[in-house]
Amino acid sequence: MMDSLVDSYGRKIEYLRISVTDRCNFRCLYCMPLAGLQWLPKEEILSYEEIGSVVRQLAPLGLRRIRITGGEPTIRPQLERLIAMVREIPEIEDIALSTNGLRLAELAPTLKCSGLDRVNMSADSLRRERIREIARRNVDFDPIAAATAAEDAGLSPVKINVVVMRGINDDEIADFARLTLDHAWHVRFIELMPVGEMRDVTWDHVVPMDEVLCRLKEISGVHPCASPARGNGPARYYRLDGALGTIGLITPLSHTYCASCNRVRLTADGRLRTCLFGEHEVNLRQPLRDGLPLEPFFRTALAGKPKEHELLRMRVGGLRALSQIGG
Repeated sequence: MMDSLVDSYGRKIEYLRISVTDRCNFRCLYCMPLAGLQWLPKEEILSYEEIGSVVRQLAPLGLRRIRITGGEPTIRPQLERLIAMVREIPEIEDIALSTNGLRLAELAPTLKCSGLDRVNMSADSLRRERIREIARRNVDFDPIAAATAAEDAGLSPVKINVVVMRGINDDEIADFARLTLDHAWHVRFIELMPVGEMRDVTWDHVVPMDEVLCRLKEISGVHPCASPARGNGPARYYRLDGALGTIGLITPLSHTYCASCNRVRLTADGRLRTCLFGEHEVNLRQPLRDGLPLEPFFRTALAGKPKEHELLRMRVGGLRALSQIGG
């Protein structure tokens, strides 16, 4: 194997998050303006073949894990084609999908057959009317049915991501936590990150994860446990007494996890972003389309990967919305 991909701080990079579209069929309060954004022109978006080429060139350098994101990735047609391409790359050990779950029941069997390993589903409420209010779309969505469909298709472990917002959905913390008692699912509570033009959520809506943990202790005994999946992810995991699943706490604000960051992000238009809330990007689309090898550009990007994100200083790299980079 060629020299591993290591940044200036000694962090080994093995995880690439790939945004396949900047569009979404939701307009969640914390993620995208209600009116949407100015969408990327089709010609600027990487084709599946181009994305496959990026992964094939980086895999021999140590890339092992892929996550497919958006926007909402399941609205891009024939997503199973990309998954199948990536699955054929020998070095890739894990392929995951982040989705709002709206099409999960429909697509889960096909995605599994194409080579998808597991799924993370965003679900900020278990109540249908509240889902519509948070998503700001007239959808009839049952997240429990979607998670069950993913599990039945063999996409395991199923992780359910909940952005906790004070006065909006924090009264459902216990309801989500109790899902882990009867299901081998992994519910992950995430601190709200008020960035860009999300004026409907503010710092007043942030619920620190230490507070969430205190609320969990009121439900049942809760104990630290190991991560349900391999990798160097950002969550701290806990288990309620007798639970089949786990509860994760993700704390980008109150307890950063930058020191162990092993990931970078590829935007839908081919920019390699080395930090979720940083400003540093390297254009891979142009050298890719010019037929140039990508390794030098990737190593240049890693040399500029920051030591820590700048969200706490209210610098978010010019983002208008989280949907622009796939979270």
